[in-house]
Amino acid sequence: MDYVAALVPPVVMAVAFTALVVTIVKSQGGANKAKEDALVDAALARAEAAKQTGA
Repeated sequence: MDYVAALVPPVVMAVAFTALVVTIVKSQGGANKAKEDALVDAALARAEAAKQTGA
């Protein structure tokens, strides 16, 4: 039974890591990408406007 106790933590970590990678891949592209791009563009526009008014 010691071998089971030794194998459980690596197996759990492998499953968790695989789930993390799947979640990251699924969240890329599609409607999420458009929303994220819009947020980044808005933040860059605000930073540029603040830089121009400060100069």
